[in-house]
Amino acid sequence: MLVSLKWLSQYVDISSLEANELAEKITRAGIEVDAVIDRSLGMSNVVVGHVVSKEKHPEADKLNVCQVDVGEEELQQIVCGAPNVDAGQKVIVARPGAKLPGGIKIKKAKLRGQESNGMICSLQELGIEGRLVPKAYAEGIYVLPSDSTPGADALEVLGLCDTVLELGLTPNRSDALSMLGVAYEVAAILSQDVKLPEINYTASAEKAADVLKLTVEDKEANPMYAAKVVKNIEVKESPLWLQHALMSAGVRPHNNVVDITNYVLMEYGQPLHAFDYDKLATGEIVTRMARDGEVMTTLDDQERKLQPHNLVITNGQEAEAVAGVMGGAKSEVSNTTTTVVIESAYFNPASVRRTSKEIGLRSDSSARFEKGVDPNRVLPAAERAAQLLAELAGGEVLEGTVLVDELDKTPARVVVSPDFINGRLGMKISLEDMLSILERLKFDVEAVNGLLIIDAPTRRQDIKIPEDIVEEIARMYGYDEIPVSLPASDQVGRLTPYQAGRRIVRNVMEGAGLYQAVTYSLTSAAHAQKFALKAEETTKLLMPMSEERSTLRQSLIPHLVEAASYNVARQAETVALYEIGSVFLGQTAEELPFEEEHLALVLTGKWIDNTWQGEKKNVDFFVAKGIVEAVFAKLGLTSRVGYAKAQVDGLHPGRTADVLLDGEKVGVIAQLHPQEQKAFDVKETYVAELNLNAILSATQEELVYSMIPRFPAMSRDIALELDIATPAGEIVSIIKGAGTSLLKDVKVFDVYAGEKMTAGKKSVAFSLTYYDPERTLTDEEVVAAHNKVLKALAQAGAEVR
Repeated sequence: MLVSLKWLSQYVDISSLEANELAEKITRAGIEVDAVIDRSLGMSNVVVGHVVSKEKHPEADKLNVCQVDVGEEELQQIVCGAPNVDAGQKVIVARPGAKLPGGIKIKKAKLRGQESNGMICSLQELGIEGRLVPKAYAEGIYVLPSDSTPGADALEVLGLCDTVLELGLTPNRSDALSMLGVAYEVAAILSQDVKLPEINYTASAEKAADVLKLTVEDKEANPMYAAKVVKNIEVKESPLWLQHALMSAGVRPHNNVVDITNYVLMEYGQPLHAFDYDKLATGEIVTRMARDGEVMTTLDDQERKLQPHNLVITNGQEAEAVAGVMGGAKSEVSNTTTTVVIESAYFNPASVRRTSKEIGLRSDSSARFEKGVDPNRVLPAAERAAQLLAELAGGEVLEGTVLVDELDKTPARVVVSPDFINGRLGMKISLEDMLSILERLKFDVEAVNGLLIIDAPTRRQDIKIPEDIVEEIARMYGYDEIPVSLPASDQVGRLTPYQAGRRIVRNVMEGAGLYQAVTYSLTSAAHAQKFALKAEETTKLLMPMSEERSTLRQSLIPHLVEAASYNVARQAETVALYEIGSVFLGQTAEELPFEEEHLALVLTGKWIDNTWQGEKKNVDFFVAKGIVEAVFAKLGLTSRVGYAKAQVDGLHPGRTADVLLDGEKVGVIAQLHPQEQKAFDVKETYVAELNLNAILSATQEELVYSMIPRFPAMSRDIALELDIATPAGEIVSIIKGAGTSLLKDVKVFDVYAGEKMTAGKKSVAFSLTYYDPERTLTDEEVVAAHNKVLKALAQAGAEVR
């Protein structure tokens, strides 16, 4: 919201404050001022000029030599290239020595041999955005009213000696989307009164109800509709003060009728629309829901296809406007218009929001209707527009208002105790101070039996519950007055066990060289269950932004692989990413998805690339498995973890393993299936996903440290011939269960399956470590222990090579 201080001063006295001081007070009261804009932009020596004569430049077809009266005894010669410059015009002249926006300084010059003493300016050259300049002057100089005085300060004439505050409004403060709304806020801050516009005009004897019939078919979507009829208007350019009031608010001037509706919109926050009465043709207005497949062309010359739940304004036959969003081109006010119907209405916010989204059109009107306009300003805004049409367009306002009104205008009542307010704020604000603040805000308030009974004005649609009153009192009393104190508890804050475990997992991932990624929780229905550890009922959005973001995910892997593919496509040969995020499974008793936190990683490219040593190693299955094992090692769960061969759609059939914790599946480690790698345009890629909820919720045994043995260990190697499908982990379990306490460690150090092996067989070599922490072992003891292992292997059918 852009707020001109010159405009604001019409409603509240701000003369005692500089712009920056006022901005500071508004910000401290809860509405942030994003910028303080000086509209003069440091310009100087810019005056009104009168073009006395114009002649073609003798050496240039597109230049004109003008003799200009700038309020001095002698005329000044100025060369001008604007196509619309002409004798008799009052124009903006930058004199030699003038400063313009962008650091431009004007000097005397010669253009093709002709002396030029200054420059005739367009509005763009004065720093006004092109989108705000009236279309008639968009490609040339700006022409001032004929009664402007040569030599006068052009910045004063144009209203550019002004400061604009840019307010950063939160969605709940829709009341400040109008000049009067801001005036109420500033008046409360400064303890002043608001001066409302005086509405006074003489209506004709003819009654509006005699020439216009009104029917509202859906009073839930449109509980109030008011129409004023104004005859004999003259559509013309708006007066300068009105044009520049609108430009200061970021609105482009058009003509006096449209500008008046926009002015009242910015003043009252109530959107209006002007229909050409004669173009309506039927003398009737009917608001109804659109017919299935109905089409209309809006003011922006775009054809809009309407749905049966879109509210439209019609002439009883055809749609003339999309209610609350934009008018139609057919009944648009033009230079030939003589009679207008001014619409002021209250439309259901949800209906306007839905319509605006569906037809892909958002306007100043829809932005206000969506948040809810003040029901008590609907009629005053219509009356204000009628007054201005009488004053600025010479209109004849017909008596009365054509009205349908079933709108509840009862203010919201909130009952709250001073103790409740002070308890929430941790303060001791007196009852008198609270009453004073609420009265400054123009709330109707009464203290009864220790309670504050408050009727919030309808312009404040955000005041509904006691906590809203707490906020109002806090911000007006001053947030900086809230006392600072330490928590009363002497308990030191700490992470929960789950939070501490998550931090350990994150440290392991980043210590291994992986970067954290954050991906969308929403995916397409086709990918929602892809790679899921367990597939449950999916959760779909009622109104998704797109099909690709319509369903809550059940695995983190798909989006991580997409991220890896994105980086590989941009010449990142190696990608190592991890994500800790939620997946959404089935539904709880409250019909919400059950949320489960998972850890996932994706690896592709080089794992080791030490060029100075000539050492390179690509990512493989055991790199991914090693990272997963490091997680369990840090969490103290290694002894409870196992791995089992698995088959998962989209993953490599020979390089996929389930991760088991106490025998229950908690994750998967795998290479992407070659077809998936081709689809994502990546080389050999490995992924893993773990159920972090299950892992971090597992009971962790207290970590016990043992001394480094003082006595030497002895090792024995065994090479076994096994079936090609026999997992090495199964053999390790047999060895460890052989029944000898001297065996401390078993490691696989070689696997061979080549032409020297029997078909369907493989050779797996294990290194076994024996020691006793209390003494040195003898060969006989080690041989006896080793024989127990060999016996257990023989009983299991493993053949020693």
